[in-house]
Amino acid sequence: MYKSNYLANKLRRSSIENDDGVFAYLPNGNTVTYARLFSNAEKMAHVLASQGVKAGDRVAVQAGKSLKVIELYLGTVLAGGVFLPLNTEYTASEVDYFLSDAKPTVFVCDPKRLETLIPVAQAAKVNTVLSIASDGESGTLLELQNLAPTGFQAIERRAEDLAAILYTSGTTGRSKGAMLSHGALASNAMTLADYWEFTASDRLIHALPIFHTHGLFVAINTTLCAGSSLYFMAKFDCDEIIAEMARATVLMGVPTFYVRLLEHADLNLKTVANMRAFISGSAPMLTETHQQWQQKTGHTIIERYGMTETNMNTSNPYHGERKPGTVGLPLPSVEVKITHPDTGALLPEGEVGQIEVRGPNVFSGYWQMPEKTAEELRPDGWFLTGDLGVQDSDGYVSIVGRAKDLIISGGYNVYPKEIESIIDDHPSVLESSVIGLPHSDFGEAVVAVIVLQPGKQSTEDEIKNFTKEVLAKYKQPKRVFFIDSLPRNTMGKIQKAKLREAYSQTFK
Repeated sequence: MYKSNYLANKLRRSSIENDDGVFAYLPNGNTVTYARLFSNAEKMAHVLASQGVKAGDRVAVQAGKSLKVIELYLGTVLAGGVFLPLNTEYTASEVDYFLSDAKPTVFVCDPKRLETLIPVAQAAKVNTVLSIASDGESGTLLELQNLAPTGFQAIERRAEDLAAILYTSGTTGRSKGAMLSHGALASNAMTLADYWEFTASDRLIHALPIFHTHGLFVAINTTLCAGSSLYFMAKFDCDEIIAEMARATVLMGVPTFYVRLLEHADLNLKTVANMRAFISGSAPMLTETHQQWQQKTGHTIIERYGMTETNMNTSNPYHGERKPGTVGLPLPSVEVKITHPDTGALLPEGEVGQIEVRGPNVFSGYWQMPEKTAEELRPDGWFLTGDLGVQDSDGYVSIVGRAKDLIISGGYNVYPKEIESIIDDHPSVLESSVIGLPHSDFGEAVVAVIVLQPGKQSTEDEIKNFTKEVLAKYKQPKRVFFIDSLPRNTMGKIQKAKLREAYSQTFK
């Protein structure tokens, strides 16, 4: 056990008596036991220590999804370092910002990018650059790992010490590095393992990226805390997931996963007979998707709500009513309240306001941004999420949208989610995104960007007339555009900033 290291101790304690238990089933048919996983993590810790990593030093990683990256994550924790995963799609200029800002001691990347990124790392004064290939089979870090001993003495780390920094997407202004403590990560993983009733007999289908809260801290940490197993997929693949459901028990995914799986001919009641839970997050799920999944599989998807800064905040219950269109109830030990965005005053149930959260899951602040931290994290622990939401009489939370996406048209507040829900009910519409654009008369005008169902047709006038029946005039779209697909980030969230930019000249 790693008793001196808070997070490592919590992640290891459920498997310490089950070293031969399988942590990961790999696509090539091989398995990785818990003993091997942590033995290799100890070797990683030795390598990091030999490269000068001390308690609190950052270890930045931009590498493809492989089990070696998981070993590196655990090795960083054991070495007392701070893990900094970077999106594999970031360009050299973006990586330059993160390295210059976080000042890691070690940077790990794909061998194919060394020529491009070594100069970037050198300019950022990074001491050591190592590599891991996307298949996890080669690279200078692995060469060093193979030479390292096991039995690393975990560096002492307390609950309040930093374990990771995750950068926000940076859709407006500079990306912010959310500082996540040992206690925050451990607390959330243990809560989720208990709330979703994970046991050592569970087998999770893992098809998410591991540079993000969802794939790394929700999926991996929860699995470790429960001592359960996972099927480790390099990427999302419908055929592989359908095939694996015969032996798996849980799937964690984003809404796009479920939309695509619904199109698969082999998804049926028999296929999912062994599955006990389907969990979705990272982006809102359409009520239609919920309903179709329930009809086809007999399962109601568990939708939950989290953020880079807070891990998970709410979830629809494992036992009890799961309400489509909501993200469920506050998790145990997490407090949620809805407040006025301008005054911070507590709002009555049923009224839309800013979602604030408080609990052991909340981050410690933004890296080297004390002013930004003070703006969003109150001294009493309440974090202003920037999300707009509403809480019903049963305590279930619904997300209306981001505060920055709020449209103020003619002095009236317009919540995009309300209009999107109406438009999405149109029989020809697959999905929509509603944005506000500058308008000389109204300040902002409501604009709908729509993706049609395959083989379906519609017109701008038809959509406008459809919304007239159910929406007040100030909420009705002034313009409607049709496109083939909505821009999304790697976790499936619609990038409204890109839409606003694309249509910025509409009313000029």
